[in-house]
Amino acid sequence: MILKVRVQPRSAADALGGIREGALVVRLTAPPVDGKANAALARFLGRALRVPPSAIEVLRGAAGRDKLVRIAGLTRAVVRDLLVSA
Repeated sequence: MILKVRVQPRSAADALGGIREGALVVRLTAPPVDGKANAALARFLGRALRVPPSAIEVLRGAAGRDKLVRIAGLTRAVVRDLLVSA
């Protein structure tokens, strides 16, 4: 499953921020330095989707806010259901 994600680093708390322009908005407390926000994104999505962080891979946008993320082992319907309940 491939997912468009818009990351907002240095937020007050780790949280989902809804959908904006076709991308899932994820707010993270981690700073966008030395890959910390990408690692925090993998941990956050892993918890929300009940998969290990290693199942989350940033395909594009590792140095930017707009990312394309691959989630291994889940279908689009399962991801949607898990994110709605998170």
